[in-house]
Amino acid sequence: MHGWIILDKPHGLGSTQAVSAVKRALRISGVGKWKVGHGGTLDPLATGVLPVAIGEATKLAGRMLDSDKIYDFTIGFGIQTDTLDLEGREIATSDHRPTLADVEAILPRFTGPIEQAPPAYSAILIDGQRAYDLARAGQDVEMKTRAVTIHSLCLRGNDEPVNEITLTAHVSKGTYIRSLARDIALALGTVGHVTMLRRVKAGPFTLETAISLDKLDEAARGGGIAQLMLPLTAGLDDIPALAVSPDDALALRQGKVLVGKPHTGLMLAMEGDTPVALVEASGPEIRVVRGFNL
Repeated sequence: MHGWIILDKPHGLGSTQAVSAVKRALRISGVGKWKVGHGGTLDPLATGVLPVAIGEATKLAGRMLDSDKIYDFTIGFGIQTDTLDLEGREIATSDHRPTLADVEAILPRFTGPIEQAPPAYSAILIDGQRAYDLARAGQDVEMKTRAVTIHSLCLRGNDEPVNEITLTAHVSKGTYIRSLARDIALALGTVGHVTMLRRVKAGPFTLETAISLDKLDEAARGGGIAQLMLPLTAGLDDIPALAVSPDDALALRQGKVLVGKPHTGLMLAMEGDTPVALVEASGPEIRVVRGFNL
């Protein structure tokens, strides 16, 4: 049981609760107790792709956090909330509504490398405390801007007058869609908040391989949960494989440095069909980044 279950996370469920649901399904299925973790938090009000790592795949969860994501999201104009989504209380209003031409003209300003201030209602640590705890306590939370990259931002078409717009965004790690929505609305001379947020891709994983919690529960009760899992290597589809001999595989498992033909960058060392380690090559030296106990 070393691999991935890709959930289509439902509305209203937190990422931690989703991980608990997978743990519960594993118990029900009778496969024993396994380490489980997720590869990228989704707000409870968001839906979509949530990669859940099991067993040795949890060693790749951090890499999944660093991966690009793609979201569909809707900005409702005229109201800004303190959480920047439907869950919060109203803090600003505007009667101004942009045209589609206005929206299309503004999007290039939010494409490429940008600076973004995260929402006050976020899990970012400030002096050892979560920003959302400080915000809920009524404190003014100053969020420092951070550099993120919006690889693409596409308008999905709406009728005028524009009371809301739906966009698709391909973004780098650390990007807050709620902040992006806030800043787009302000640039259009109005205010807004996220009314719909759905992650359609996280790293290499898409909605095509995602399953519902109902399907997960059904598989668990029928003893077929393993059939829903993707292999550990599915989280590494974007890097090349490096075939190693049994002797070299043993050396890597012992944390030793291999010396051989010059290579560059990350690779997945494979002994036949068995993943051995995620390795970093620099010239002739190959060093273990993350070993797998398989």
